[in-house]
Amino acid sequence: MPEQQPFEQLPDSPRGGFVLSLDFELMWGVRDLLTIADYGANILGVREVVPRLLELFARHGIHCTWATVGLLFFEDRSALMAAVPELLPSYAEPHLSPYDDLDRIGENERDDPYHYGLSLIRSIAAAPGQEIGTHTFSHFYCLERGQTLDQFRADLAACRRAAGAIGIILESIVFPRNQFNPAYLAACCEAGLIAYRGQERSRFYAAADQCGETTVRRAVRLVDTYVNLTGSHGHVPTRSDGMVDVASSRFLRPWSRKLAALEPLRLARILRAMRRAAEAGKLFHLWFHPHNFGVDIDRNIAVMARIAEEANRLRDEYGWPSLTMAGAARRAAGA
Repeated sequence: MPEQQPFEQLPDSPRGGFVLSLDFELMWGVRDLLTIADYGANILGVREVVPRLLELFARHGIHCTWATVGLLFFEDRSALMAAVPELLPSYAEPHLSPYDDLDRIGENERDDPYHYGLSLIRSIAAAPGQEIGTHTFSHFYCLERGQTLDQFRADLAACRRAAGAIGIILESIVFPRNQFNPAYLAACCEAGLIAYRGQERSRFYAAADQCGETTVRRAVRLVDTYVNLTGSHGHVPTRSDGMVDVASSRFLRPWSRKLAALEPLRLARILRAMRRAAEAGKLFHLWFHPHNFGVDIDRNIAVMARIAEEANRLRDEYGWPSLTMAGAARRAAGA
């Protein structure tokens, strides 16, 4: 398997830069909320989205962390089943665990493109400037009732084995549903991880379990997409329990037909925040899921292209580089 390829070293910027991370999960990330009948078109669209993003990133020199669910790493069902950890999450809400679904998935990626992703992972790892990180093995929810730290450790160990089998060393983690649990950082550090994606510094973005995700919080975040309610969220990375918090600045919501009239506001909010971060020598961390782009692909890719072009302008004006999460963590540790 080809090693993950870096871009040519960019000019130094002590702390700032443009960070992009993608939560790469296919159906494993939405299976407790949606069915294939509901959302299958978005998941299948990822097969087109990934190569188009990789081409765009190569053209513009964009580094990216693909936080990948470990269940995607397998050739077939027998290999997947052999990799399941012995210690499984004991959620109080059993439907949150994916393991009961394993007897219903297909045999391989050709048979079941909703639950396997090894060919996509290989194409990402072979592309310049791309990092494969972890989104845990099972899309593990670190704030839900019933699960334990030991179960999380077992999940991370399964991630390391799955990635290691194809020559990938994991260094970054994105907590599923952004359920960041500070008590679990030491376990991440023990597993060799150096970077995690924390939350925007606002109570409306603070980590919460599914019960804490209220309608009010969601509504404020939706409005904040178009109108500046909570700030620009440029930041300087911070350290905790041996890890570096490369915190989120903005979720890139997908293009919406219902909200099409507001699209210029959505993009302008992101571009303004990027420029403010570059001027201040701070990080700006954008993220989304590839399946968010799985329908209306052309429109969504066009928005990402505008953002990549702006990142290039800011790199040229301010020496503001494009960084993976691990790259940002190393830069912060050396600052």
